[in-house]
Amino acid sequence: MQRFSRLDRLSIVAYLALAGVTAAGLWEIDRILLRWLALGLLASFGFLHSRLPQQDGSSKSQHLANLVIALQTGLVIALVETTQAGFSFIVLFFILSVTVMLYNPLRPGILWLGSFTLLTGWFVFQQEGPSGGLQAMATYAGGYLFFGILTNALTQARLTQRQNALLLGELQAKNRQLEAYAARVETLTVVEERNRLAREVHDTIGHRLTTASVQLEGAQRLVPSEPERAVSMIGASRQQVREALQDLRHIVGRLRDPVEIELLLPQALHRLATGFQEATGLPVHLELPAGGCEVTSSQQLALYRTAQEGLTNIQRHAAAHQAWLRLECSPSRICLQVIDDGCGLTVGDPSRGFGLRGLRERAARLEGTITLVDRPGGGTILSIQIPIQED
Repeated sequence: MQRFSRLDRLSIVAYLALAGVTAAGLWEIDRILLRWLALGLLASFGFLHSRLPQQDGSSKSQHLANLVIALQTGLVIALVETTQAGFSFIVLFFILSVTVMLYNPLRPGILWLGSFTLLTGWFVFQQEGPSGGLQAMATYAGGYLFFGILTNALTQARLTQRQNALLLGELQAKNRQLEAYAARVETLTVVEERNRLAREVHDTIGHRLTTASVQLEGAQRLVPSEPERAVSMIGASRQQVREALQDLRHIVGRLRDPVEIELLLPQALHRLATGFQEATGLPVHLELPAGGCEVTSSQQLALYRTAQEGLTNIQRHAAAHQAWLRLECSPSRICLQVIDDGCGLTVGDPSRGFGLRGLRERAARLEGTITLVDRPGGGTILSIQIPIQED
């Protein structure tokens, strides 16, 4: 639509200029037959102008446009040579200067402008001699170049704008593809981790428990006849079970942190609050940023553990009716607050014990701070602040 509007406006200007040339040229012609001839040639010029192809940048449209321009140039020559009203009809070359630059690159367009300049000089030379011809060539050449170069610059600017719009659309499409690919990669990573843990359970705990089961079955058969050997096999089975328990603790430790590892921090806190609310019936109001926070894995784990500990203490000790989780992310720091409307702090509060000390140690390793204060109006505010830092 924009290209059509631009060509439409240029056509209107061209037809207005043609109308002015027609009026001025016919005014200079005294003979009636020559006026009708000039009018017919000018009408043919306008008709050919209406047959110019769409400006789509193809070689086919360029060749067709150049053919039309060549025919129009011939009409201008015929007008000047037959009517002797040269100065009026020479103005048509200004229209053609714009047209050639719309359909041609700069170098072919300059060649067209040079031909218009030579023709103009020849026409004036016939009427005013060599000095007049040279002066006209210099004057009209400047005009042709001005209109032609200006048109070429505007055309190239619009072409560049169109190309930029296409590139922007392609870039946005590629960005959407990359986002979809990243989501698939994240899902595949989670699935791969689950499969790895399943294999680990099968290869370690499964193997040890199978071995212990076989040993216990053998010991059960040997109890009547070989009690000492049965006792030895039971001891070996106990060792297998202990090792299986150690493997289980290791795997459970890996499984306890899927939220911290797999999700963005706001998503992890949202899931934590949802699970807590479903389990306890205590409403948890969330104030989380719309996007993710730029945090390291250790920072995210510390923030998540603070939220866990704070909600746990609220459920155990606060006698609260509702709770809040508030996360604020800035370029310099991250602040998480766990707030309740319960009974507040008391002397010997269990929340001041081991759990809070563990949180302070975790925050200190990240150069952060933990505070626990009374909330105005009742309740407590547990806060952790961590400065932004790189891994």
